[in-house]
Amino acid sequence: MAHHALASQESYNPNHLLDILLGKMQLKNDAALSRMLEVAPPVISKIRHHRLPVGASLLIRMHEVTGMSIRDLRDLMGDRRTKYRLSDAQGRPKASAEEKPAAPDASTSGNYAH
Repeated sequence: MAHHALASQESYNPNHLLDILLGKMQLKNDAALSRMLEVAPPVISKIRHHRLPVGASLLIRMHEVTGMSIRDLRDLMGDRRTKYRLSDAQGRPKASAEEKPAAPDASTSGNYAH
């Protein structure tokens, strides 16, 4: 069973967040919650069993549905991180025009006027 890095934090408990959402939205079960959030039911199950983290897109959806702030939602699940790590590709300057391949000109594009 693969665990994500956030699961190693002692305070991380996505079940608390999901239970609060069930109560706030007056839903009976996780299936109803998955319909409300427009995700497949196994997503909620995987989050409950710590096999899948609550991702950014799901947090945004929770925010849209409940009106709660992202910070409040993260606090409810025990995510107390204040900084995030970016991938190596993020934050790099874009390649300059000299490094990019030149665009083909009209004479070689295959569009001929008849």
